[in-house]
Amino acid sequence: MVKEIKPSSRPSPSHDDIDLGRLFGVLLDNKWLILLVTAVFALAAVIHVQLATPIYRADALVQVEGKTGLNNPLAEVRSLLSEEPKTDAELEILRSRMVLGQAVDQERLDIVVTPTRLALIGDFLVRRGMERPGFAQRSVWAGEYLNIGELHVDPVWLGRALRLVTGAAGSYRLYHDDTLLGEGQVGVTEQFDEGRIDLRVVELEAGEGAEFTVVRQTRLAAINHLRSRFSVGQRGRDSGVFIMTLLDEDPRRAARTLNAITQIYLTQNVERQSAEAEQSLEFLESQVPQVRSDLADAENALNTFRMQHESVDLSLETRSVLESVVEIDARLSELEMEQAELTRRYNPSHPLYAALMEKRHSLERDRERLNERIQSLPETQQQVLRMSRDVEVTQQVYVQLLNKIQEMSITKASTVGNVRILDDAVAQPGPVEPRKPVTVAMLTLVGAFLAVAFVIVRSILNRGVESAEQIEDLGLPVYATVPLSDDQQKLVRRVKRRNRRHGREVACGVLAQNAPDDTAIEALRGLRTSLHFAMLEASDNRLMITGPSPNIGKSFISVNLGAVIAQGGQRVVILDADMRKGHVHTAFNADSKGGLSEVLADKAELDEVIRQSPISGLSYVARGKAPPNPAELLMGERFARLLEALSERFDLVVVDTPPVLAVTDAAIIGHHCGTTLMVARFGLNPPREVDVAIRRLEGSGLQVKGGILNAIERKAATSYGYGYYHYAYKTTQT
Repeated sequence: MVKEIKPSSRPSPSHDDIDLGRLFGVLLDNKWLILLVTAVFALAAVIHVQLATPIYRADALVQVEGKTGLNNPLAEVRSLLSEEPKTDAELEILRSRMVLGQAVDQERLDIVVTPTRLALIGDFLVRRGMERPGFAQRSVWAGEYLNIGELHVDPVWLGRALRLVTGAAGSYRLYHDDTLLGEGQVGVTEQFDEGRIDLRVVELEAGEGAEFTVVRQTRLAAINHLRSRFSVGQRGRDSGVFIMTLLDEDPRRAARTLNAITQIYLTQNVERQSAEAEQSLEFLESQVPQVRSDLADAENALNTFRMQHESVDLSLETRSVLESVVEIDARLSELEMEQAELTRRYNPSHPLYAALMEKRHSLERDRERLNERIQSLPETQQQVLRMSRDVEVTQQVYVQLLNKIQEMSITKASTVGNVRILDDAVAQPGPVEPRKPVTVAMLTLVGAFLAVAFVIVRSILNRGVESAEQIEDLGLPVYATVPLSDDQQKLVRRVKRRNRRHGREVACGVLAQNAPDDTAIEALRGLRTSLHFAMLEASDNRLMITGPSPNIGKSFISVNLGAVIAQGGQRVVILDADMRKGHVHTAFNADSKGGLSEVLADKAELDEVIRQSPISGLSYVARGKAPPNPAELLMGERFARLLEALSERFDLVVVDTPPVLAVTDAAIIGHHCGTTLMVARFGLNPPREVDVAIRRLEGSGLQVKGGILNAIERKAATSYGYGYYHYAYKTTQT
């Protein structure tokens, strides 16, 4: 008769919130893994800092002053807007290809020589001063070096590696890959590849067979490489003091290159100041003839007018106006020269040019007001005043022009620029990279972090059942919690079939017989008591033991539960209904042939397959030879009659079934058993998986009576997360 299926009132499992106590317990459970990973990272860090090539830093200090000692007379107009040299501009000049490119050329940084070292530890041994050992061939060791005096190549060879191999008696061979380009002698300029490569080796101190890699980089590549190692910044705000640093594997080369950069920067600054003074001087000298001619014409015109009017003198009022007009015209003439200078440098929209024009317009307005006063004077006085004004204004302009030419000549001769070197480049005694303590500490922390993250993520993703409460939250009462037995692990053996690559672990003994005082057996004795009351309302004496997945201990529960009940004086038979992979027979060190499959296939009788175990009152039926159609055999009438016969002969029939979620065998067998128990393994089966297994059985018309939590381990995660404890209480002899 098919049972009526009622709607389940069990709550569905929900996602657990993050339990900080459980996470802390997980970390304690995996402390040795965390310590091991951390130690591996720390060891790797120590090895890394020892083998890593040290990097040294050279530094220099320069100052950029706001103004030089002698200023350009025509540049005084800059004071109108208080314009001073920009700090950012000077920093960009220092980083420019103009400066760094000259340093590359001067120090020949575009020629890169790399000695061949022993793999991984070669540089470390050389830094320790290890000289060439007897087994060394290609590698270069301490005290061996190559000095290239000259290397010119055609553009096709730029950036391509050349391999130089030391020969005997000052000779060498030059290769490209494995192609021999030719042989040469130290100190002689040699040509290779039909004159496309000119090479002069100045010094070569290395054992015969030692190899060096020589590359002539493009100038741009060398500049970019130098720029990546060079840095400059300002000390303090608006101080004008720049700190320059350069990183290099060779401290002497670092100091030498940085000194070259500072000298190049200083030289270009002086040349820039001198060029500016020279341009201004040329402009001033070009104005002298015209001003001298204008002065002579003005004086002649005034003298002629006086002779014609018999030496006309100026009144006091007219002389006062003349002095004011002369002063304004002189300033306007000076502004005209400055305007001509600025016109060569800036466009009319530049702030300096606009400021100068504003000043000029203001002076022109003042002159117009004076011209109005002049109009009120007698005609003769006006004419004399105009001519006298032209003479005096031109004369002042001429004198100022000569003075400025003299000043500019002095400025050009004594130009020193506005840059001075405060500290020459010097390499610091110790390497700046790698920072050994910091690197070791950081990598150790990274290792610890990764280990902790791995443990936490694994615990979050693999959330197997860890307490009976989790199963009970599914609406399933837990009849027993069975701790993991160390003695049971000693009984486990790995069995490998002939045609299988990987074997599987099976129990070769009954724990209830070998260790009756084990805590797992005590838990099963508690299950025996609970089961007595659970089966009072059952329709038969058959107990099905099933579970969601393989390898959760169903057979262990079935065998040892049957043994514990048999030790209590009842007749128990264990039926291995997993005809695919059942291994109840291995617990009794027997063979699987001659069991359930033979009976269902009508190849054996029931009396022939019931075997007596070493435990009194306990019998078992092995799975038999694996059939091709286990589910069809279980659905036959012979299986139902077999169970009825076993129920008549024994007080309890324990049926061990395949996993619910793997095959349908358990659903078929459950219709013939009055009581069903679901086994879940600690830390393996998630609550959702247990819930799906229960729902699948319920969908087939079965009701799961209760659950068993198997293989509980004493873990900190369980203690902190769920507060579960299990105690052992053994008898001691006195």
